[in-house]
Amino acid sequence: MNRYCLALDLRDDPDAIRLYDAYHANVWPEIKASIYDAGIADMEIYRTANRLFMIIEALPGFSFGAKAAADAANPKVQEWERLMEQFQQALPWAKPGEKWVVMEKVFKLGKNTVI
Repeated sequence: MNRYCLALDLRDDPDAIRLYDAYHANVWPEIKASIYDAGIADMEIYRTANRLFMIIEALPGFSFGAKAAADAANPKVQEWERLMEQFQQALPWAKPGEKWVVMEKVFKLGKNTVI
């Protein structure tokens, strides 16, 4: 299993943040299916103020590129993405068009741990 951590900001607007949270309390079944179908075994999103932190536990062979291609071909995922874009804002250092930014691991507690 591979773990990926990603970050993204929401617009700094309390109403938008409440709506984003509400949508994520009841994620559409097609979106969940697309996540599982891509090889993601588990996903969690945490929020502090308007900063989001996502943890993905992915099966061997998972590819962000393959997930993006499948998402682009899935009308329901595209509808969800358009809906979520109204709440999201890119991190200042994100590449053009990039939403979620993969984070770099800088520390891990554990015996015999090498980063």
